[in-house]
Amino acid sequence: MQVILLERVAKLGQMGDVVDVKPGFARNFLLPQGKALSASDANIASFEAQKAQLEARNLETKKEAEALAEKLNGQQFVVIRSASDAGALYGSVTPRDAAEVATEAGFTIDKKQVALKAPIKDLGLHAVHVILHPEVDIEIELNVARSQEEAELQASGKSIQELAAEAEAEADFEIAELFDDIGAAASEDDELAEAVEEEATADEASDED
Repeated sequence: MQVILLERVAKLGQMGDVVDVKPGFARNFLLPQGKALSASDANIASFEAQKAQLEARNLETKKEAEALAEKLNGQQFVVIRSASDAGALYGSVTPRDAAEVATEAGFTIDKKQVALKAPIKDLGLHAVHVILHPEVDIEIELNVARSQEEAELQASGKSIQELAAEAEAEADFEIAELFDDIGAAASEDDELAEAVEEEATADEASDED
């Protein structure tokens, strides 16, 4: 099926290009989203008549997207989720979640602009592609953690595995200290018992004298 593009579409072409696409792709994506028109003589003539207006509108929206891109590109957003000790999420982080945390931080983006190949299912730092305009795309980072404290540690460069290893080492150290304390206390008890016994023996010897 031939369509005429009303805006740049990745891997297809630029505004005004007449391209061949699969009918399903045209009906389900390009046409309903206003990205293209079927390439009939009437639609091509209509596009040519509106071309200057469409180009002006595209330029305006592109400038707005570029202004947003300067502020948004490279930003990191924290997403708090429950997860197992191994770092697997109980659920997943979706484009909607990415759009919501960015919007809460003052950046208005739509879930349709978030390009996730698959939902995020693990803790950690995840690079996410955001398409602000057909000609403007940027990358943000989602810091998926179980708590704000964990997110801060991840942001400093520590992985979930490293954090788990540190927690295990700290627990082992605390157990070792506990046994040391118990051993010290037992030693003190033995010394006290010996002192009492020696004192009792001395008292008995004194009574005999």
